[in-house]
Formats: sequence, structure tokens, C-alpha cells
Amino acid sequence: MTTSSAKPRIPLTVGDVAKRVFLGKPLITEELSSEKLSNPVALGALSPDAISSTAYGPEQILIELLPHAGLAAFALLLPVTGVILLILVLVAASYRQVVMAYTRAGGSYIVARENFGPRVAQVAAAALLIDYVVTVAVQSAAGTVAVVSAIPVLGPYSLEITVAVVLFICYANLRGLREAGMPFAVATYGFVVMIGLTIVVGVVRVIFGDLPVYDPHQLPGTVPVHQGNGLVMGATILVLLRAFANGGSSLTGVEAISNTVDVFRKPQGRNARRVLTAMACILGFLLAGVAYLAYVTHSTPYLTEYPSVLSQVGRAVFGKGPIGDIFFVLVQTATAAILFTGANTSFNGFPALASFVAEDRFLPRQLTKRGHRLVFSNGIIALTALSVALLLTTGGSVNALVPFYAIGVFTGFSMAGYGMTKHHLTHREPGWRYRLAINLSAAILSTIVVGIFAVAKFTEGAWLVVVVFPVLVFILIRLNREYRAEAAILEMFRTDRPELVKYARHRVFVFVNSVDLAVLEALRYGKGLRSDELIAVHFMVDAAHAAQLRKRWDHYELDTRLRVVDCPDRRVNRAAQMLVAKARQEQPDTNVTVLLPRRTYAPLLGRLLHDRTADKISRAVSLIPDAAATIVPYDVQSRIKEAFPERFEQRIGRELDKVEAWVSEEEDSDVDAYEHPKPERPPSVITVAGLIPGQRATFEGRVSQVEDISKRRRTLRSIVVGDNSGEISVTFRPGHGGDDVQPGQLLRITGKPRQSGNRPMSLVDPTYQVIEDPATAGRAGDSGKSRERDTT
Repeated sequence: MTTSSAKPRIPLTVGDVAKRVFLGKPLITEELSSEKLSNPVALGALSPDAISSTAYGPEQILIELLPHAGLAAFALLLPVTGVILLILVLVAASYRQVVMAYTRAGGSYIVARENFGPRVAQVAAAALLIDYVVTVAVQSAAGTVAVVSAIPVLGPYSLEITVAVVLFICYANLRGLREAGMPFAVATYGFVVMIGLTIVVGVVRVIFGDLPVYDPHQLPGTVPVHQGNGLVMGATILVLLRAFANGGSSLTGVEAISNTVDVFRKPQGRNARRVLTAMACILGFLLAGVAYLAYVTHSTPYLTEYPSVLSQVGRAVFGKGPIGDIFFVLVQTATAAILFTGANTSFNGFPALASFVAEDRFLPRQLTKRGHRLVFSNGIIALTALSVALLLTTGGSVNALVPFYAIGVFTGFSMAGYGMTKHHLTHREPGWRYRLAINLSAAILSTIVVGIFAVAKFTEGAWLVVVVFPVLVFILIRLNREYRAEAAILEMFRTDRPELVKYARHRVFVFVNSVDLAVLEALRYGKGLRSDELIAVHFMVDAAHAAQLRKRWDHYELDTRLRVVDCPDRRVNRAAQMLVAKARQEQPDTNVTVLLPRRTYAPLLGRLLHDRTADKISRAVSLIPDAAATIVPYDVQSRIKEAFPERFEQRIGRELDKVEAWVSEEEDSDVDAYEHPKPERPPSVITVAGLIPGQRATFEGRVSQVEDISKRRRTLRSIVVGDNSGEISVTFRPGHGGDDVQPGQLLRITGKPRQSGNRPMSLVDPTYQVIEDPATAGRAGDSGKSRERDTT
């Protein structure tokens, strides 16, 4: 048995310190869990993206109608909104089928992948990825409009406010902000209550005939209003289609619940369907109510986008005066809160979807990695960069952003509908014909809407999405082709393994540019390789420097040969390749190793004092067959600290060391508590330190290592298990279990330890029980369960 000992002090990098200061302490994987939501909380937490579109949907319809139809635009607002509500009913009915059939996160991407394969599913992936980016921009910009509508003095700084909000949401998510939870539900319910109250009070005032009506012709700064009653002449088919396309932005976010079905309590499908239905009803009521009050009050959009139509409706309904001002501020506060919350929805959806697509090898693998706070940091940063770029390009204007919006959303609707159609045709469950009709109708109608958007809004910015969309799909498929090619090569090596080449000679070159500690370390390492020939090589770019190097070589009496190679064109990479290739040509059965010394100084100072030439040379050398390049790092900074402890820089360094100690203190304790837990044990369970050779006992410990060892034509599984008192190695022979043991698991093990001589105590083929498995923590049905394996 090995007992725990003091851990070596590992220096932290500047990046580690910065992450700790700005993002907080790192979370260990055990803390990754999925919060299961009740239906009321889920409704509030998962629907802000959809419900918040009420704030700008009717306004976008009026922006398109007023310049062409005049005051008749208010009459046309209601039928256009009615068509949108009919589409909402059909799409919601379609997604009710989706959440019942697919309880995994991923929505239309999962539906398309399961029914049409991963390549076709990239159409849905591209649509959703674009939608998430535009959602962040639109929701943030609309939230800023709500703010400046209440505080007009902030209007000139709208873009700056919007970008700042996006950056703040990014920062909050990098720290591990979770979408699912009561704070987000509060914002949604606050908006529903305030807008619902506005609608009720407004309708009552309409009944009593005292609701104020605006005169658009007397309002300076509004969008142009066509003179006269242009119901027939002004409202052409193209204008109506554009108005419908603008209003279609009200349906964005309807798919959000299908993307997160896994966060619902059991039965997940049924609960998700109920919440989806409730969300659609609330959205329909608010959208219809706001459109009706905009029609009644003649609330008119402004060129500056503020005050918004919704704020004008609120002002008209509640009037002026102390009470009216309070309710007006509450409406605007609730509107801004839900819009900014809706923007945060994408910061959960985009990274998760990107990780799904990356797992299918259609996006870089870096998007599957969780960062410092157990979030997909790379996906969050990518989403932020794209959203900010879009905001800067459009000036943060909601009107300019809307044309980019609904193409991606309705493409996702279409893929979900077509995928469910294929699902029904394949499984033919009871009532499948009725469900097929709903899903197919929703898919066809959504496809028509995509076409309307592409045509009606093409010149207003939709052309960019029309161009980017197929390019993005092509890029996804091209990346997948590269990954599949790599996998095919690896499979060829597995099935048709070439014979291992036995080289007759081994030559080692140490590339040097000066005589320093790193070079001496590389020479020492090279001698340890026991090669047939060890040569130090300097590529001469400056004759005077080469001569000085020779003198220093002789001065330090280095016994390794120094070869100076002329490099007149200063292309050191090419010279290195030629040297290695020539060595291979002289003796074809020779293996060549190139050692590249690297000096590692203090992070900031080292970057200024030394370049990254070794990386470039190593890439060049690796292109030569039967040649390998190894970078040999040497920590010069630690030697400087030892030799000159009183230097000014070292005094600063000691202060930084204190910061490092503060940063690492909590992290080390957290990891130590995880690796060596102190769980509540039954009386029969002892510690690792309490084990006695030859006596059967039961103990608990965390698995820290797992290794398969080939011995006498058998493969043994060896693991290391420990608690806060020590560690012990456990071996499982073939057929005696251990196959399901993985690092990070908490095991309860029963067996008779053995000890031979002075060797550490060990166990062979014990019985064990998995008490806790971080790999399945938070999954439905796994919480609190354990798996037992009897190997006796």
C-alpha cells in the first residue's frame, strides 16, 4: 500500500492566474450535473426567446406596411398577425410530436440526424447555428431599445450598450451561468404579467372609449407614412410578403424547448409537451393583444427605433402621472429583462449544439471540450465574436438584423417536420397518419416561409444568409471529410499493420544557436538516447555569431562535436530539412532524431526575449520520412531564482508566488477532496490505511488510474484506488470483472489484500460496487444508483 504524500508544487501560468481571478476557481467534473426542472420553472426558464419576440414582432410588420399602405397598415396588421398565429399553431403542434419522440437535447438537429443521417442533418445544424448568432444580436439590440425607450438620453449610445450587454453575458456564461433556473423564470413571468396587464387594461379602456390614439402625421421622427388610405394601391403582394416576413420573427424560439427536453422531470416527453403548449398559448395571446393595441392606438415605429411600439402602447394604456409612470417603467424593465434573458438562451444552445456537431466530426473537436468552469468555453467565445461582428456590421439596429433572422429558424422548423414525417413512416405507431399530416404540413409551410424570406427580404440583407447558409453546410461536410479520411487511415493501419522497421543506425542532431542551460540539457538528454552518433548543429546566418559560438563551445569544453552549416538564404527550416534528408540518403536504414532546446523563462518576459523557432523547425523536420523532432524544454527561470534570490525581478516574483498560492489553494483542496473522499461509510467499511494483509475487509475509494497490462498473453486490468488515508493497487484477471471500472468512479471494494516482502499491498479479483460515477451524474435515472459486480 502506498500512502498519500505531499504533492509537488506545480507553477501556474499567467493564464491559470487570470482564469482564477476573472472566472473563479475551476470546477471538477463531478460538479457537472443537469438540473431537472418542474414545469412552471421550465416554462419561465426555456421560453424567454419565444415570448420576448412580442416586443418587436408587431412593430416589424408596421415598419414594412406604413410607408406603402399609410394608415391602412394598422388595419392590415391584424390579418397578417392572424396568419402568423396560424403558423404558430401548426409549428407548435409539430414540435409537440418532436418532444415526445426525441427526449435528447438537440431539437431539429437530432431529428434530422436520426432520420436522414448526419450529412443531411448539417442543413439543420447550419440553420440553428446561424439562428443562435442572430438571436443574440436581435435580442440584445431589442433589449437596448427597451432601455432607451424609457431613458431616451441613452439613445445615441445604443450600439455601445448592446455590445457591452453581449460581452457581459459572455463573461457570465464563461463563469458557469446556467440558463435553467428560477432567476430566468422570474424575468419571463414578470414580462408575461406586465404585458398581460397592459393588454387587459388597454382592452377595458377601449371598451369604455377613453384609450388615447396617436396621430402618426403629427409625430416627428417616425418611419414615413404613406399619405392617404393605401389599402388597395399601397399594399401590393410584395409589401404584404415583406410585412409577413418581418412578423415571422415573432416565432423565433418556439423550438427552444425541443432543444432541452432532457432538463425536464420524468416523464420528460409529456412534461415538455405541456410546457410547449403553454408557451405557444402565452405567445399567441401576447402577440395578438399587442398587435390589437397597436392597431387601436396607432402606435408608430420611429426611425431611431425608440421609443418602441410596445413602449408607446404602454404609455397610452397607463397614461402619464405618478402611477402611469411607475407602470410604464415596470413594462420597460420587464421587456428589457426578458429580451436580455432571451439573448442568454443562445449562449446555452449554441455551444451545446456545436458540441453535438463536433462529436459527429463536422466541427473542430475543440468545441467538445469543457473549460475552466465546465462550460463549452470555445463555443461561447465563438458565439460572442460572431454576434458582436454582426452587431457592428448592422450598427445594432433591430430593423437591419431582422432580415437575417427567420430563415434559419424556419429552416430548422422544416427539417424537424420532414424528419418527423420520416419517423412516422418508419415506425407507424398508433395514430401515425394524423401526426404525419401535422408534421408534413408544418414542414411544407415552413419551407414556403423560407422561400418568402429569401425572395421578399433578399435585397434588405437576407442575401447574406442565402449565401452563407450553403457555404456553412459545405464547410461542415468538408471538415467531416477530413476527419473521416484520418479515421480511414487509422483503420487501414489497424487491419493491415505494416511490419515495424528496425533501423540499423540512430543519428541524433542537437540544433543550437547559443551556449546556454537549455542547450546543455539537450546535449545531456541526447547522450541518454545512446545513439550511434550525436552531433550539435548550428545553422550559420551570421558569420561573427558562428565564430563566437565556436569560442564559447571550446571555452566550456563541450565534448560533443559542433557542426556549423552555412545558411546563406537564412531559411533555417529548409536547411534543417536538407540536413536530415541528406543524413537519410547517406544511410537509408538510419533513423534521425532532432533535439530542439527550448528556454522557458517567466511567461511575460520569456515571450519578449525568445521566439518560437523550435516549433517551426519541428514541423519542417517532421515532414521527412523516418525523422522525428523533439523539443527539449528547460526551466531557466527556476535556476535564476536559485542563483539570484535578491534581484528586483525575483522580489516581484515572490509576490506573484503569493498570488499563485492563493489561486491554487482552494483548487488543490477541492481536487484532493474529490480524489480522496471522506464519504459516510457503514460501520463495516474501513479506510485503505486500515487494511491488513490476509484479512478480508471492505473499503471505499476513488479510482485515480486505470491501465490494461499485457502479461503472458493475457490482458489484466490494473487500477489504483485511494481515499484520504492512502492508495492501493487492484488487479483484475480476464473474466473476473473490472471491465466497467473507469477513472473518477467511487468504488466499494471487498477482498483479501496480499503483500509480498517489501512490495506495496495489493488486491486481486475483489468484489466491488460502483457507488458514484461522475460520467453518468445528472443523467435521467442514474442519480443515486450503484452497480455491483461479484467476481467471486
